[in-house]
This record gives sequence, C-alpha cells and structure tokens, in this order.
Amino acid sequence: MGVSEDRYSKPDLPRADRPIRVGSLLYTIVNPRAGYEVAYNRWYERDHFYSGCMIGEYQFAGGRYVATKDCKALRYGGGQPGDIDPAKGSYIAIYWVLDEHHDDWNAWATKQVNYLHSNGRMFLERDHVHTGLYRYAGEFNAPGSTMPLELALDRHYAGIATLKLELAEGVTVDKVRDYLAANPCPGDVALIADPLPLLGDSPKDVPVGSGEHVVLVYFSIEDPREVWAERYAPLGKAFADAGLGRVSFASPFLSTIPGTDTYTDQL
Repeated sequence: MGVSEDRYSKPDLPRADRPIRVGSLLYTIVNPRAGYEVAYNRWYERDHFYSGCMIGEYQFAGGRYVATKDCKALRYGGGQPGDIDPAKGSYIAIYWVLDEHHDDWNAWATKQVNYLHSNGRMFLERDHVHTGLYRYAGEFNAPGSTMPLELALDRHYAGIATLKLELAEGVTVDKVRDYLAANPCPGDVALIADPLPLLGDSPKDVPVGSGEHVVLVYFSIEDPREVWAERYAPLGKAFADAGLGRVSFASPFLSTIPGTDTYTDQL
C-alpha cells in the first residue's frame, strides 16, 4: 500500500505525523586560532563535517555558519563566569539526529571522534567555545511559514540567529516554550532545545557545559545582520522582563559557502 497523497497535500504535517523528526542535535561553536583560519575551514568542511558527523548513524542533516567581525559586533550577553566570550566563536555547526535514536548516534559519535583523534584526523589549532548535545524541545514558525525544522539545515538560509538563555530559578523549558508559542517568531522557523549529557569517554578537549539553560536557533531568510536590531536584539530584554532568565550569548551567523574560503579573512 502506497503513501497517501493526501498526507503531503496539506500545508504542513503535524510533528507527530512526520516520518522524519528531529529528536536531538549537536550544537558546536569553535574558534580557529590566528593564522589557521583557512586551514581550519578546509579541514572542517572537507573532512570533519563528514567523517566526524554526517556519515554517522541516524544523523540526517548538518549545517555550518560563520560569525564575521561585524556579526560579533552585534552580539550581546556575557560578562559572568562561565559565559561564552563574545570575542570568540567564529564558526557554529549544527546537526540533526533522528528522533528516538539519540543514544545510538551518541555511541557512534563518541567512538568515531576518538578514532579520528587516534589516527591524526583532528585539527589541533582550534578551540571549542561551546559544544553540547541538546534535546529538541519545540519548533516555531513565522506567520505564514510552513517550513519544517527538519529541512532547515538543507535550505540555504542567509544565516541564523542563536541565543543561549540561562533559565531563572524555577523556570522550565516548558515555560519558555509556552512563551515562544504565544509570541511571533522572528525567524522563518526556530528551535528551542535543552541540554543532554555527553558520554564519559568523550574527547577531553570538548568542555562540559553547566547550569540550567536552553539554546534557541532562528533561521533567517534575510541577512541576520540587517534585521538584528529589529528582531533579535530586543529578545534579551523581552525574556528578562518575562521572568524567563538571562541571555548569556546572542549572535548572528552567516551561512558558509562550501568549497570556498569566503569570510576566513573577516573573522
């Protein structure tokens, strides 16, 4: 019996009916060291993007984004111990893992990255700024958008805006999700996600995060720098005024252009 055409003729499928669903994600912000920007970019997109991630079990999409100097100039947050340094973090990579298969993927990923380390396939002249595994906790669309989150990393958006929200005492991810659902989404589609633990035998150069927080990723049709002041800069105050917590990191990132060294001279 074939797939019903009616199922896909609707503007959007409810999440529970999607045969492919994001269940968890890898969210990693990295800074190449001075003088190694081009080498890092080429290693990551020509080797590690695939060997360390995309060939993995149950991982079905990935995307890379870059923060130029003018992106970094728009950042806000930081200033407290443990916060991301706003001067660092030139690249972010995000990967989707199939729902209900996080543990399968996590076991593969830990084994694979340790294999790459032991075979000299890692790039030493870079620093992890923030790397974490996260559980999908909600999806939101701009008015009129039917874009499913599952396709967002494959669509060549102009860029993203991402925020790390340190939750106020007593605030849960459900409360943040309810707030986001009640307010217009400033991106075409957006994600909220909360942390999952790394395995104990993960590589030691990957820092272990702490504190109660969520990350938000907004996918932007427009250049996120051009709409930052209107759409994303006000979010920190809005979240604080709603009693949700403190934005410790907020930044626009531009989509990288695979196969080129575009932006490596603008970090």
